[in-house]
Amino acid sequence: MRLLMIASLLVALPFGATAAPTWQTISSEPGKRIELDRTSLKREGNTVQAQGRVVLEKELVDGRSGAPYRVIEAVTRYDCTTRSANTIKRIFKKNETDVVREEDIKGADLPVRTGTLDDKVLREVCRPPKEGAAEIAQKANEAAGQLKAANEAMLKKEMAKAEKPEAVKAADAPKEGAIPSIKPNLKAAMESAKESAKEAPPPPAPTPAPAKVAAPKPATVFVHTSQAPAPKPKKTPKSEGYMLELAHVEPAKQHAHIHWDYEGAGGPENWSKLDPKNKVCAIGERQSPIDIKDGIKVDLEPIKFNYRPSTFRIVDNGHTVQVEIGESSISLTGKTYELVQFHFHRPSEEKVNGQRFDMVAHLVHKADDGQLAVVAVLLERGTENAFIQTLWNNMPLEKNLPVAPPTAMIDLNTLLPAARNYYTYMGSLTTPPCSEGVLWLVMKQPVQVSPDQINIFSRLYKNNARPIQPAAGRLIKEGR
Repeated sequence: MRLLMIASLLVALPFGATAAPTWQTISSEPGKRIELDRTSLKREGNTVQAQGRVVLEKELVDGRSGAPYRVIEAVTRYDCTTRSANTIKRIFKKNETDVVREEDIKGADLPVRTGTLDDKVLREVCRPPKEGAAEIAQKANEAAGQLKAANEAMLKKEMAKAEKPEAVKAADAPKEGAIPSIKPNLKAAMESAKESAKEAPPPPAPTPAPAKVAAPKPATVFVHTSQAPAPKPKKTPKSEGYMLELAHVEPAKQHAHIHWDYEGAGGPENWSKLDPKNKVCAIGERQSPIDIKDGIKVDLEPIKFNYRPSTFRIVDNGHTVQVEIGESSISLTGKTYELVQFHFHRPSEEKVNGQRFDMVAHLVHKADDGQLAVVAVLLERGTENAFIQTLWNNMPLEKNLPVAPPTAMIDLNTLLPAARNYYTYMGSLTTPPCSEGVLWLVMKQPVQVSPDQINIFSRLYKNNARPIQPAAGRLIKEGR
């Protein structure tokens, strides 16, 4: 009976192996490795569907089920031409076999950011195939045949052992009905070695130096431990797009190596936990953005804009599209603020009387005393904007690789609305470290941009706006 059970288990192995993915490591990083199943690749023109996974060194806790996981598998479609990705299925596993949760994802194609996990997979799957499908299938069949032969040899060996069983101690005998393991008991071997070392008499002196014996390499095992007690399950925000998105646990030390972002573990609710320098993001009392309402109407001093046509430098910095131009400044209340850079958010970070706009441009200025002044130009859906189109025409192809067109010129005056009336209040930076003491100047009249121009930015950043912060009784002035 026992022989039949062993035989049935071993004979079943080849069939499971042929159906299982063949994982190949394509990148190893601290705390995780990225693997790809090359046999899963399905090419159709410039699109490749692939199954990949991330294997973590330490367990994380799934926010939906509350169960720990160490493996994240996903099926993702990559567009090699547009460098975009669309995940259609994601599987969280406790180990190689135990599934914690599966989810089908109905997301849109999203651009793949340089240096991300998906970027590494995209670069791998978009390489021209060196072998055809027939060659790959042949190699897979050969590997399956070799595995089957090896298992049959193992079966014969085990059956021979069962016919002539070795004498074992009563304490070591398996319980009735249990199937003996065909794997070595490493723990028992180590304990036995320790006992033997204690009982052995000291060697006579002198003795020749013993030959060095290489220690056996430890087997790869899944150890289900965590650095801190598992937190209570939290509702996980809806995730779309990228295949290798991780659901991180809550303790602050888990955020030590996470870069700030607008969603997920690096999202606004965790900014203060990512770096001690960001603590103002959580405890500050004059944070931005706010819902601009209930302001007092007064005669505000006009802002003097000292902008001039200039060449520019544009970069996608991983959080937004940012632009730098030549010498430009604004003057207000006897103080001059030099333009440092301007960038974009979608949707607008600030609201006006509860209304949020399609986008906003933030023009960041700095005075000699270090004070910052931000001019916000609200952008709404309408006609095409020539200023914005010039920027989009020169959009960098890669993140963090600036483009400086030698001949293209822009005039920031053309981005400003015809009416220069504005709201003003004291607030903060809307990105880490959320420094306060920032003078905000929000133009009352919005500027139009076309739907296509909005959609172009949306392909890069669907949402890069910090949530609205409490006004906390701050005085808001509105020009009349």
